[in-house]
Amino acid sequence: MSDFTPPVSDFRFLIHDVIGLGTVANLPAFSEISSDLVDAILEEAGKFASSVLAPINRIGDQEGARLLENGTVQTATGWKEAYAQFCEGGWQGISAPEAEGGMGLPILLGAAVAEMWQASNMAFALCPMLTAGAIEALTAHGSDDQRALYLSRMISGEWTGTMNLTEPQAGSDLSKVRSQAIPQDDGSYAITGQKIFITYGDHEMTENIVHLVLARTPDAPAGVKGISLFIVPKYLVSDNGEIGARNDVTCVSLEHKLGIHASPTAVLSFGDQGGATGYLVGEEGKGLAYMFTMMNNARLAVGQQGVAISERAFQQALDYAHTRKQGRDPQTGDEAPIIVHGDVQRMLMRMRSSTDAARVLSIYAACQLDLAHHLSDETARANAQARADLLIPLVKGWSTDLGVDNASLGVQVHGGMGFIEETGAAQHLRDARIAPIYEGTNGIQALDFIGRKVLRDNATTLKALLADIRETMRNSANTPVGLDHAVSQLEETTGIVINRCSKDDRMMQTLATPYLRQGALCISGWLMLRALDALDTSDASASFKEAKRRSCHFFFGQLLPEASFMATQIINSDMIELHDTQPLF
Repeated sequence: MSDFTPPVSDFRFLIHDVIGLGTVANLPAFSEISSDLVDAILEEAGKFASSVLAPINRIGDQEGARLLENGTVQTATGWKEAYAQFCEGGWQGISAPEAEGGMGLPILLGAAVAEMWQASNMAFALCPMLTAGAIEALTAHGSDDQRALYLSRMISGEWTGTMNLTEPQAGSDLSKVRSQAIPQDDGSYAITGQKIFITYGDHEMTENIVHLVLARTPDAPAGVKGISLFIVPKYLVSDNGEIGARNDVTCVSLEHKLGIHASPTAVLSFGDQGGATGYLVGEEGKGLAYMFTMMNNARLAVGQQGVAISERAFQQALDYAHTRKQGRDPQTGDEAPIIVHGDVQRMLMRMRSSTDAARVLSIYAACQLDLAHHLSDETARANAQARADLLIPLVKGWSTDLGVDNASLGVQVHGGMGFIEETGAAQHLRDARIAPIYEGTNGIQALDFIGRKVLRDNATTLKALLADIRETMRNSANTPVGLDHAVSQLEETTGIVINRCSKDDRMMQTLATPYLRQGALCISGWLMLRALDALDTSDASASFKEAKRRSCHFFFGQLLPEASFMATQIINSDMIELHDTQPLF
């Protein structure tokens, strides 16, 4: 199995030349950010990813996590030690506030670093990913006392965090959550119920785990308005953070999964001995809204998993293609490595180009979050938040589908050996397959994009973005004809979506997925044009520039035209016959 080479040069190019470091460095919160600091962070993160996390990735896949007889979970060999090094480096708090012990660096930089964690070891990186989301939720909605007790310990990595949403009967429909929260005389709540699919719901890497749990109070109304959010620590803690008795939270089983074997996906039972002690976050009935603070971050991070697994699969496929000899060189007739064959080159270029496009989309979305949090003008902050909200379902939905496609192409490049576990190519495909499912299936992402992000504001946010795209195209000497056509089609299909879907939920559900994919391709095409333009002034090496030019041109010639296929599906939607009863299969 090939080593992992962190794409540090790619991130430097995107941050310095495409997005522009000044975009965030000019914000008062990041006035001390310099190019040298950014480069140093990227280099050190890359070293940790390649030297500590990547070597244990295969071990984790083979060993998995184990539920012991005493009810605790043991992670794979090397996991606990790697996590200790992760904490020593301060990596958990890279984008957390300095006042709470974090580095206070931009989300833009944190996203670049997080992708390297995910690419080197996706199963490991899930733990800090969920903790980061819990930190975000408590920072935004926790009380002063809650923030004082939990945040610094989570930001340091001393304690980890989880997100406890769904239950056996609920699935993605959180209105069906049944877990109960009964008020106690001391102001706490007794939590009872069962939660499933809890990533890192139990482990031995830290002395405590902070569970964020959705539950209902006794008089709560039905539906999502009756859901509240609670802190339920694995171990009860004193006001000064000293660990006390075990809370009434039990890991009753670990799921046996297709991939990410080393990430313990737990079934947690709350209240088997009468009730787990929980503490209300914010106000009753607002739990789902609070949790979406966490979920938005998680969806961006999961989208980056798609980019990361694409990168890892590409690197391994490229290495194999250089070393595996089969067939003859068409020029010399000599036995040759398979990389000389046109179809192998096509697959590798598709992997490379789509990964580049998905990466710049995710990094751009992360930058918009920085602007939303720190711009001085309230209207500008709101516009940046709206743009980030528009982009995040595209990052999550499109990038994770690409992750599966590219991991599958990686297996294909390996041929029969890709189907054999010892090469490691199959692990990437198995690991990638969960990303289009969790944190809201990609169908849900598509509905979110078309419904909440386009129809709700009559495409105002999207139209503002399309105006920016048009401006870039007017000012660029590199604009391909295909991009102008793709953007025109997106403008056309947006009108169709508004006309046909505003009053017909069935049509909205029918068109959501092709519309999301069309939007992602067009917006990524814009960002690839910005990358192509940036190459003219970048100080990157000549070989890097040539590789990126080829990637951009391949995207415009081979991937962007797929947006027309999606547009045709939407344009032809008047030919779709919808039924009030069961579809006629």
